[in-house]
Amino acid sequence: MDNTKISVYFMPGLAASSLIFERIVLNESLFEVHLLDWELPIGDESLPDYAKRMAKKITAPNPVLIGVSFGGILVQEMAAFLHPKKVIIISSVKSNIEFPRRMKIAKTTKAYKLIPTSVFSNIEKLSAFSFGKSIAQRLKLYERYLSIRDVHYLDWAIERVVLWDRTQVDPRVIHIHGDADEVFPLLNIKDCILVKGGTHVMILSKFKWLNENLPAIIMGTFSVGSKN
Repeated sequence: MDNTKISVYFMPGLAASSLIFERIVLNESLFEVHLLDWELPIGDESLPDYAKRMAKKITAPNPVLIGVSFGGILVQEMAAFLHPKKVIIISSVKSNIEFPRRMKIAKTTKAYKLIPTSVFSNIEKLSAFSFGKSIAQRLKLYERYLSIRDVHYLDWAIERVVLWDRTQVDPRVIHIHGDADEVFPLLNIKDCILVKGGTHVMILSKFKWLNENLPAIIMGTFSVGSKN
């Protein structure tokens, strides 16, 4: 590890592999990029316990943590066990207050328990759940990125998202969000860096914007005038 560079750790979204970051390119003279992947949960492991286990993969003393969707939720939990320089979430939420109404209803009614996750061995159903319905139009492209189809993991992950109990937003978290996100609609999102035309998969579709702006966001020089 080069101590002269900023260590940046990327965490993908639900069921996705770190391949979703293959279009993200940061200046190698400034940043040292590390890609994280999901581990299978141990039994009925709590999200904090899972986050503590994942935090052990971080070797840099003051890392930048970047998480997409459920990965954004996870890196916020991991931060409790680390001393991150920054926590950046993309296409995610800062608390359960920002969940869409359907997810709040699912929590109250426990409807998430009725989801037959075994059907997610079908890549089309899994892609629709993870990335939104529009994903089916570009199925071959996204089949590349959804690699985790273990039923235990999917059951665990869906429940951990829906039951996430954070109600207080950490003001230090930097939130990047698309105005066309169909999984976490902008209507419920506050205080974010807004990306016009960004959907829930903008880590792929808006990679040029991210490549141009992530360095400034990490370095703290991004114009606050771009915030929503």
